[in-house]
Amino acid sequence: MDYNLGKVGDQSAQKKSSYAALKKLISFMDEERKRLVVALIAILINSTLSLLSPILVARAIDQFVQTRQYHGILVYAGILATMYLLALGTSYMQTKLMGGVGQRMLFSLRNAVFHKLQELPVAFFNQNKAGDLISRVNNDTDKLNQFFSQSLMQFVGSIFVMTGAGIFLLFLNLPLGAAALAPALFLWIFTKIISPWVKKKNAANLKSVGNMSAEIQESLQNFKVIIAFNRRDYFRAKFEEANQKNYSSAIGAGLANNVFTPVYGLSSNIGQLVVLAFGIYLISIGHFTIGFLIGFLSYINNFYGPLRQLATLWANFQVAMAGWDRISQILTLHSNLNTVHAGANGAPHSFLEFKDVHFSYPNGKEVLHNNSFSLDRGKTYAFVGPTGGGKTTTAYLMARLYDPTKGHVYFDGKDIRSYDSAERSKKIGFILQEPFLFTGTIRENILYGNEEYLSHSNEEIEKVFADAGLVALLARFESGLDTKVVSGGESISLGQKQLVAFMRAVLRKPDLLILDEATANIDTITEQLLEDIIKKLPATTTRVIIAHRLNTIENADEIFFVNSGQVIRAGSLQNAMNLLMHDKRAS
Repeated sequence: MDYNLGKVGDQSAQKKSSYAALKKLISFMDEERKRLVVALIAILINSTLSLLSPILVARAIDQFVQTRQYHGILVYAGILATMYLLALGTSYMQTKLMGGVGQRMLFSLRNAVFHKLQELPVAFFNQNKAGDLISRVNNDTDKLNQFFSQSLMQFVGSIFVMTGAGIFLLFLNLPLGAAALAPALFLWIFTKIISPWVKKKNAANLKSVGNMSAEIQESLQNFKVIIAFNRRDYFRAKFEEANQKNYSSAIGAGLANNVFTPVYGLSSNIGQLVVLAFGIYLISIGHFTIGFLIGFLSYINNFYGPLRQLATLWANFQVAMAGWDRISQILTLHSNLNTVHAGANGAPHSFLEFKDVHFSYPNGKEVLHNNSFSLDRGKTYAFVGPTGGGKTTTAYLMARLYDPTKGHVYFDGKDIRSYDSAERSKKIGFILQEPFLFTGTIRENILYGNEEYLSHSNEEIEKVFADAGLVALLARFESGLDTKVVSGGESISLGQKQLVAFMRAVLRKPDLLILDEATANIDTITEQLLEDIIKKLPATTTRVIIAHRLNTIENADEIFFVNSGQVIRAGSLQNAMNLLMHDKRAS
């Protein structure tokens, strides 16, 4: 399955309406419906008060100002002041409510994206850059938060005020209202044509932000290598390239987001000019009053003012929808490592069996081709071969980090796909060549995912270590279980990281223990100590060792040679060495 988020898919599938995308997004706000309704009522009250003000001002001018009836002026002034104070209160209420709604939605969205990421297989993370994923979790979700907390109710309020103002304009004087609203038809056509382009520009900008985050993350993660090879110039060039692309896309998005404002402003000015000229003409022939002309101009402002605001809000909406597109790409993904019914069983006496297994990475050549072999319970197996031959891929299939492209893998007599992730993790231990440690303590890293010992005290854990023969390994750390681990394990050596990974796996007492170059960065004395500890594992534990150093596999019960997509039984250690030497001469 292709999990590449940057890949362009079916164009027809991508052309979803903004309405449909927004409807799907609002489903995240089910728990906020009551607050949204209250906020909507508040903004509608606020908008209604704004629409009533011009008609009251018009009547006050015609009935009281021109006739100098000051008592009536004061009464209307009091009514308007009360309306303005009420509008202030409702505006504050909806702002406070929507601020909370936006933050809770941001919290829910980030949780949803992060939980989805945890469900996805290793293939997804191999095909997508960590920096881009971080940008989707942080930056893109924040764009949505900004729209919902700051713009959504303004958006709704502006539409309500604009619609109401349009109705009042047509009701007060149909010919004058129609003339005043004519420029809005042009704006509707202009907006419909330009909006897809604006969204595309914003999507490109968000993608470039993600790419730049990925570039920074990758460069900082490998900064030691950059320093060692004195290639800061390469680092600077790569960053400058990413930064330049982000700058160019940001300029394009900025221009796209601001293209509406001057056009909407021009239409507003044209509308006011039409009302002023036509209105003076109507007054001159006795079909209109000065008060209603002033009120009409206020309604023009109430129509085109929100329309100008909508220009900005619509751009924000396009940014939010572009961000939502990137987020929904993750949320719609599903793991291809689904749990299935047990189905057909493997060979009756084998513990782990590959049957007609093929495997290829997405858009890559086949790494393993039609392999069948079996491993027995309690034995030690070594897999050797040249770099790139397929040893680690074979180990990944054993641990079900991937599924075969064709064929089946059987574990303990059942299709390995029939085990859920928790059960499989308990039964299979995997020690990688470059293990990753979390920020915290050695204790937290060793007990990661091991519920059996989570409630144990340090003294109880040390006893468990003594029974497992791990005390000597723990002594390699200055503060024992309380040794601090910071910045992904950079505070300790690579060899110490492998010791932690080793202890973490051994304490689980797995049925299958896979060691992928697990002793590559450990001295010979420590390696011998690890071998002694492995011997203390239950007799039923099957051990799979992947190594380049032949001394680590000389005591294996059986050796497999892996190369060019084939896994074959090598027989003796000498025969495995001959196969390796023959492969080197052939290359």
